[in-house]
Amino acid sequence: MILPHFQNPWAFVLLLLIPLLAWDYFQRHQKRRASIRFPSLSVVKRMPQSTAYRFRHMLLFLRLAAVFLLVTALARPQQGEALEEVSAQGVDIALILDISSSMRTLDFKPKNRLVAAKKVIEDFIMGRKHDRIGLVVFAGHSYTQCPLTLDYNVLAELLRKVDFGHVEDGTAIGTGLLNGINRLRGSTAKSKVVVLLTDGQNNAGEVDPVTAARAAQALGIKVYTIGMGKDGDQPIEIDDPVFGKRIVSVRTDVDMSMLRQIAQITGGKSYRAQDTHALEEIYGEIDKLEKSEIKTTSYYRYHELFMTLAYAALLLILAEAILANTRFRKVP
Repeated sequence: MILPHFQNPWAFVLLLLIPLLAWDYFQRHQKRRASIRFPSLSVVKRMPQSTAYRFRHMLLFLRLAAVFLLVTALARPQQGEALEEVSAQGVDIALILDISSSMRTLDFKPKNRLVAAKKVIEDFIMGRKHDRIGLVVFAGHSYTQCPLTLDYNVLAELLRKVDFGHVEDGTAIGTGLLNGINRLRGSTAKSKVVVLLTDGQNNAGEVDPVTAARAAQALGIKVYTIGMGKDGDQPIEIDDPVFGKRIVSVRTDVDMSMLRQIAQITGGKSYRAQDTHALEEIYGEIDKLEKSEIKTTSYYRYHELFMTLAYAALLLILAEAILANTRFRKVP
């Protein structure tokens, strides 16, 4: 709703008539005042004032209020309503997340690689508008955690439930990528994007990552790849059947050469994230690169209010006329 505005604001100049009318009224009122001589004013002071006397200026008030309403009506007040039409050509995005055991590595805050990745990805999801987003996870095999959807709250909830142990361990990057491509294969969106995050090397699955990348290229799907984690010996939490949970050191290496090749084939970009802040910046850059095309048409619809004011002024004028000839009638 838009605040009221006036089509003819110049009309408010006529409000200068109000003090002139008031001045004229009191001038004439003073001239017509009658006087009666009393031997003592104490008698007059004890006389009760009539209702007509107490409200003797009521007619002036009604007349000035009517003038004010008529001038405001002449200014043509209008109440506007803003309407907006949004037409968007959204981006279809498949998010692919590695959940292999190496994502337990404790080199990312607040806990491990998977927890950090899930937090950053959720922020990415909730910052989008008009885009369909799906989620695919993989370890030794791949499955779709959420198909393409515009319901970001449901998608975020399903992302929070992602954890280790749902599929056998391994790093089937090619299989995960192909699954994400299949989510987008029937898409009619102007832009189709895959964001693939992994912290290892392809060592499982039946599909080579480069082969999957060529399939994406054929379908016009752009792939952004993110290599997560630091190379070399890193601390990782394991669940030992004998000693329980404990921290050990393992060697992790990201196949950045392969990730760069996937991005190059599909026209995307390849990134490396070695801490949580870098990961946030990467998803922020992808968010800026892959923006929906949104066209907004705004228009306004106005409702005239002057008739309401004119009717109110007419009632005041009518009330003044009735009271002037009845309750406040003056005898010559």
